[in-house]
Amino acid sequence: MFSLSTCWNSHRHTDGRALLREVRELGFEYAELSHGTRISLVPGILEAVDAGDIKISTLHNFCPLPMGVNGSAPNLYKFSSDRDRERELAMRYTLKTLEFAERVKAPLVVLHLGCIEMKDYNDKLLEMVAEGQNSAPKYQTLCAEVDIKREAKKEKFVERAYAFLEQLVPEAEKRGVRLGIENREALEEIPIDGDFPLFFRRFTSPAVAYWHDTGHAQIKENLGFISHVMQLDSLQERLGGFHLHDVQPPGRDHCAPGTGCIDFAALKPFVKPDHIKVFEFSPKLGVEELKAGVEHVRRCWGE
Repeated sequence: MFSLSTCWNSHRHTDGRALLREVRELGFEYAELSHGTRISLVPGILEAVDAGDIKISTLHNFCPLPMGVNGSAPNLYKFSSDRDRERELAMRYTLKTLEFAERVKAPLVVLHLGCIEMKDYNDKLLEMVAEGQNSAPKYQTLCAEVDIKREAKKEKFVERAYAFLEQLVPEAEKRGVRLGIENREALEEIPIDGDFPLFFRRFTSPAVAYWHDTGHAQIKENLGFISHVMQLDSLQERLGGFHLHDVQPPGRDHCAPGTGCIDFAALKPFVKPDHIKVFEFSPKLGVEELKAGVEHVRRCWGE
């Protein structure tokens, strides 16, 4: 199942049916409705789905966006927040996403779980990698600082996020929708990569899956925090699908596969026919770049 995320084109459309028609005309039988799906696009989306123009592979929370929010906002409300009102709103709009997924017959919703409130280290570390300083003592000190501060601060944020998710699982099971927990590019976001095995010991329901974003994993590898292939290998038994895009070093993601540093051929052993494979491209990509990126993955994976 290859799919194209509407993060690539939703900003250019005012009619949901035209939005999905553009995806279909590029040769995709499936589309992911992204976290930039404005509520005004919903009537046309439903027309397209009901008419059989296209199928929906996935939704990315929050989808549709709350009334009055007109730009991509996957972290609009955080599951990990210490503010009760924010978590209430996160629950309300996540439930709306699950209801919408059931309505359009999408089998999976991609979720961000929130973050640990701490200093953002990504930009500084990426800047140092770009300057070739990733072997410098200062860089190693900063990486160690990240690990120490995350461990010291994470407990209450992680517990709030996981408790939130535990409330969602029965709702997902009831609707026949899986929850895809996405690996994230920011070092403070939840779950921390090394925590995924413990995470899945707590969340044993088949309704909870691992969602692998190739760009996010590669950025973490470029920073020296994980091995991309080993991350995927260790979580393959819970893998539900992929966001597919490339990374131009050290941290420019959502690029066309084949134009960056990801070795898609090395990921092939972990790809199964029943995995959902969603191309998640920058709106800046032209049609020919998009097509070339899709073809690159098809060649690497023999599909």
